[in-house]
Amino acid sequence: MEPGVTDLKHFQRGSLPEGFRQMLIDVHTDAYADQMDDPFHQRFAWFVDHWTAMDGFSCVVAYEGDEPVGFAYGAPLVPGREWWRSTPYKPSDNCSSTYAVSEVMVRPAWRKRGIADRLHEALVEERTEDIAVLLVDVTHPKVQALYEIWGYARVGEQQPFADSPVYAVMVKDLGESP
Repeated sequence: MEPGVTDLKHFQRGSLPEGFRQMLIDVHTDAYADQMDDPFHQRFAWFVDHWTAMDGFSCVVAYEGDEPVGFAYGAPLVPGREWWRSTPYKPSDNCSSTYAVSEVMVRPAWRKRGIADRLHEALVEERTEDIAVLLVDVTHPKVQALYEIWGYARVGEQQPFADSPVYAVMVKDLGESP
């Protein structure tokens, strides 16, 4: 276990504690403090509401004592409506389900300690979907390289909103280890 980080807690849609939404927003505000003038980052609360309302939503939060230091969350995508299928990537014929990793976020004071890796692994380790998919800003090649270490492959690019960055679409077979 990472020194100083004492606990990873799992949360599911339908059993989110009071204050959960605000905790995610507060961690995001700290993690992106230097970018909070960007309207896209200012809409994070909308994304929290969107994702936490999805069937199958799951989240893992890392704590140091009572202090949340990071989180990872996502949800299964509706079969046949997976947005990554618009990329050139062609999965194997047995790929019928997708888990979308929406966020992996660690507050600045706790970065470079392996917490993001632990959060991600805890989020996807028990998933039953065939693949995991995520987006990473194309201007962050080090983050993309980290996801590649975790077993993801870049399969295309998308800009899901007019004011969002262009993202690399990355896919990982959940039946394989990195």
